[in-house]
Amino acid sequence: MAALIGVPGDTPPSAPGAHPPPIPRPGPLAQPRSSGQVGFPKDQTLAAIPPDNPQTAEKIALGQKLFFDGRLSVDGTVACATCHDPQRAFTDARPTSLGVQGRIGQRNSPTVLNALYNKSQFWDGRAKTLEDQAALPIANPVEMGQPDLEAAVASLAALPEYQQAFQRVFGRPPNGQDLVRALASYERTLTSFDSPFDRFLAGDDRAIDAAAKRGWVLFNDRARCNKCHALPDETPDLTNFKDDDFHNIGVLIVRHHVLPLARQAEKLIDSGNAVDVDRAAIGTDMSALGRFLLTKKEPDIASFKTPGLRNVLVTAPYFHDGSHPTLWDVLDHYNKGAGPRDPWLDQDIQPLGLQESELDDLVAFMASLTSDVYRAQGAEELARQRALSRTNRPYRDLRRAFGRRPTKSP
Repeated sequence: MAALIGVPGDTPPSAPGAHPPPIPRPGPLAQPRSSGQVGFPKDQTLAAIPPDNPQTAEKIALGQKLFFDGRLSVDGTVACATCHDPQRAFTDARPTSLGVQGRIGQRNSPTVLNALYNKSQFWDGRAKTLEDQAALPIANPVEMGQPDLEAAVASLAALPEYQQAFQRVFGRPPNGQDLVRALASYERTLTSFDSPFDRFLAGDDRAIDAAAKRGWVLFNDRARCNKCHALPDETPDLTNFKDDDFHNIGVLIVRHHVLPLARQAEKLIDSGNAVDVDRAAIGTDMSALGRFLLTKKEPDIASFKTPGLRNVLVTAPYFHDGSHPTLWDVLDHYNKGAGPRDPWLDQDIQPLGLQESELDDLVAFMASLTSDVYRAQGAEELARQRALSRTNRPYRDLRRAFGRRPTKSP
């Protein structure tokens, strides 16, 4: 394993002159969300609370405090909120995130909003629960840099504020298991609905404009978005617009020469060590292998989890590596298909031949999934992305987009 990700004690690469941004403050957007939001799925939310970690107000408050506390990191500069800023819909607006000492990760930070509904966590699904997910960044040398979870606990255990809080919530001193339970409890309150599209589904025909309505039709028809973002057709997932599955969509796969990486990674996977897999996924080129790092199944090479679409407008840049700056870039990628050089490409990735006006309509639909609390950010971001799309379209390829029509699924 040391030969694959570096000898223990090696320092991961840093961006020259880079350092983590100031840790965000827990303002109004960081507060637990109301269950009165339009579109809020009460039954599904209750089902997402594990019996061994019930929600309590004091536990949630402790989790929120921990989420914004840089003292969980080895040098005090990085908190969970560094990569999951409430002002940015709990993302960080970077292609890939910066950790302690400006160390650069390989993955784009997914939003924490609605993460409680995920069947697995991270882009490759390497954590099943929010409790499992919360522990790994703390001990990752590229993220928060602690040698292990217990080292982070030790840095807090001497503080009277945490001694008292853990005793009050759990009836015992600070420890790793309770720390991640508190973080997960807070994250389970970060639900996000109450969008124009939710009001449209609830019967308000004027909640979204004509462009968004056309985009919704395209989404379910010629654009084929629903193949991953709303399956199955009979009972589509309109909670997060995702299928909880993993797909190779052909994003920059040829850049990474993934087959040699896959052969290297087999020994790592056989070890079954979750911490080592986490470090490889975040700190090495093995990140490009995606789900294969967990399964060692060749069809899973470069497959990544379908992300949800809620608040997608305000969570740029896009894809697992943050390589696509705008929603127009994302649609250009799908419109042209991914080409013949990826033998593991998902069968639903085919040239679409959509016109520019149709791409605009699809963006309008996705913009309608922005929760009201992010309305101002959404309007500003839509204007920024639209202006950029009119001048810079690196992923556009009309010849490929219109060269072959997609086949109809049975």
